Amino acid sequence: MEYRQLGRTGVRVSKLCLGTMNFAGRTDEAEAKRIVNEAIDGGINFIDTADVYARGLSEEFTGRALAENGHRDDVVLATKGVATMGQGPNDHGASRYHLTRAVEASLRRLQTDRIDLYYLHITDITTPMDEILDTLDVLVRQGKILYVGTSKWPVPLIMEALWLSDKHGLPRVVAEQPPYNLTDRRIELELVWTCMRHGIGIVPFGPLAGGVLSGVYRKGEPAPEGHRFKELGQKDGHRRYTEESMEVVGALTPLAEAKGVTLAEFSLAWLMQRPGITAPIAGPRTVEHIRSAVKACEIELTAEELAKVDEIIPPGGNVTNYCTLYERMCRAVNKPEPLGPF
Repeated sequence: MEYRQLGRTGVRVSKLCLGTMNFAGRTDEAEAKRIVNEAIDGGINFIDTADVYARGLSEEFTGRALAENGHRDDVVLATKGVATMGQGPNDHGASRYHLTRAVEASLRRLQTDRIDLYYLHITDITTPMDEILDTLDVLVRQGKILYVGTSKWPVPLIMEALWLSDKHGLPRVVAEQPPYNLTDRRIELELVWTCMRHGIGIVPFGPLAGGVLSGVYRKGEPAPEGHRFKELGQKDGHRRYTEESMEVVGALTPLAEAKGVTLAEFSLAWLMQRPGITAPIAGPRTVEHIRSAVKACEIELTAEELAKVDEIIPPGGNVTNYCTLYERMCRAVNKPEPLGPF
């Protein structure tokens, strides 16, 4: 396993991050524990969860798994706050009131004394940036969180946060977690080079486009039973499983087959070789899924293969609307309703 520096920090994390979004949803606790153990055995030392995943149960599963296997201090443990956790007017957002309580609740669920990387899960455009950063500063000084990250933040707000951090000596953003995969490369237009220029690690979520790049969907064939998407053009808020995305899948599959790997493994390997990427987040449902993801860490794509990928889906291009940043952040902040994982 290769270990990479997380942004400008001195911390090294595995080139693949274990995501726990499926824990307590499509993955029961026994399988979740097996996944965590398999990931650690495979060299993964970076685990990602969030308070909003299964309304805290994902954190509980993760915390119990690490408590039982004794590997808590062997992993860089990341979680997130800000998303809606209740029906009250202050049960969401990045205010001092909510963030302080959210961190305390996550610490209890994770059975740990600190959160190694704490992400602001979505953008709160109503709370002043100085309040957000000052709250995080207090939490860092208390030792409850070590590093700060953002998720789905547009470049202008990241730059505002960096400016205030530099001006007032407040915690600096060291990681951003955006959507990024072979159906949506739009972060290459601005976010990637901005993060590289300012020493921010990129930890992409959705590397398989919600399953579109898993290899189970084929152009011109009906969707397999038991899988997420049922028909082309299905509206799930993201327009992922479409004619256009199936065209890309159809063109990429021969490249994966020629290399003797699955499309999912090919897609993960491609992400790990992209400039500025620290570690894609794999969100397995089963032990077999995490084994496949770990296998992808050993795959090296050639310059010729990378060029063929660029012909299929050009740099900065997209055939899906994987995550509309501004639309999602405004809906999340202004409507106090429970948000599912995204």
